[in-house]
Amino acid sequence: MIKENKQVDIANTIIQQIKYADKWALAAYGAQNFTSLKECEIYQGGLKFQCNGFKHRGTVIIQLKWIDVYTISFLNVKGVIVKTVKDVYCDQLVEVLDFIEGR
Repeated sequence: MIKENKQVDIANTIIQQIKYADKWALAAYGAQNFTSLKECEIYQGGLKFQCNGFKHRGTVIIQLKWIDVYTISFLNVKGVIVKTVKDVYCDQLVEVLDFIEGR
């Protein structure tokens, strides 16, 4: 139960960090179906959502590493990873998401 709360807290924190940088970003990406990710050996947790943006359509996975940086993976509609960006700081989340989205 405690781990589930921690996982949800991490996912909500990622959403808040994106909204803090750009309150319209998630809407612009067509983000929906938000899911928190479980802790594992490499990651504390993270956020997964479906994206129906201008350029990227598929899934976005944002994972928080134990050293407080993010790994962002972009999967196409078939579930194949098309791009991964490593070592992203919280203040760079929107910048990376916007770059992939072509904004």
